[in-house]
Amino acid sequence: MAPTEYRDYKKSKNFLVRFLNMNTSREQGGRDLPLWRQILLQILTLVIALEVLFPILYIITLSFSSSTARPSTLQLIPREISFVAYSQVLDKPTANPVTFFELLRNSFFLSFGVGAAALIVAVSAAYAFSRFNFKLRQVLMVLVFIPLLMPAVGLSTPLYLLMNSFRVFECGAGFAIEPFLACGAAGKLVFNLRDSLLGVGIAMIAGALPFAVWNLKGYLDTIPKELEEAAAIDGASTNQIFTKIVLPLAVPQLAVTFFLGFIGHWQEFAMPWLFLSKPQDYTLLSP
Repeated sequence: MAPTEYRDYKKSKNFLVRFLNMNTSREQGGRDLPLWRQILLQILTLVIALEVLFPILYIITLSFSSSTARPSTLQLIPREISFVAYSQVLDKPTANPVTFFELLRNSFFLSFGVGAAALIVAVSAAYAFSRFNFKLRQVLMVLVFIPLLMPAVGLSTPLYLLMNSFRVFECGAGFAIEPFLACGAAGKLVFNLRDSLLGVGIAMIAGALPFAVWNLKGYLDTIPKELEEAAAIDGASTNQIFTKIVLPLAVPQLAVTFFLGFIGHWQEFAMPWLFLSKPQDYTLLSP
């Protein structure tokens, strides 16, 4: 609404016109919002909030019900307060003999380990790409970027075969590690890298590294090289420059990269579902 039109409405003798165009936003700058526009905006935001909160309220209502059958009518207000479903989830959330806290522990350690390991490797690679000039540097950067163009599930088959080829057998007097040594059909399998949280973590790290490298490399490019040159003139070594200058300045981006890696693999379903077969190694999203 133009300022002249707004002044005309203020001078109008019609009470309804003056009421609907009253400015209640108390804004000193910018355009004035009449009351009818503010009401429309409030109604729009309430509709969006109800649309977002509806499934959450419905799930909460179902969680307080003691019935195991799905209700045939829509209920947004709980008719009873029962914690039977919560106790069942904590005691035995799935058909497997594992508790909720065991699944939570596996998910936490797996996500934390993947985020930390990917961060340690990625910051070293990103610093090398950002500061050093070496042969095939551009080619390697493109090769690191290519896995980001592929869906994570598309990499599961080669990773499954690779992890499944590393196994440890007990051969009576000693142990044999495939694919380096074999002890024949009489060997007893004692460890399979694929069927372990370690193997799943290595597979997840392989998927987390490309994004972490590119994310950190872009931030390290913004750190002035003059700071490193000044430290080198003062006699600092390359390792001292990296640990005492670059890393402290990159702490915000390191935290963001770790957080994204942690959250991104906290909700990972495909890898644990395909790789793991022992219930004690399952995560929260495993079957």
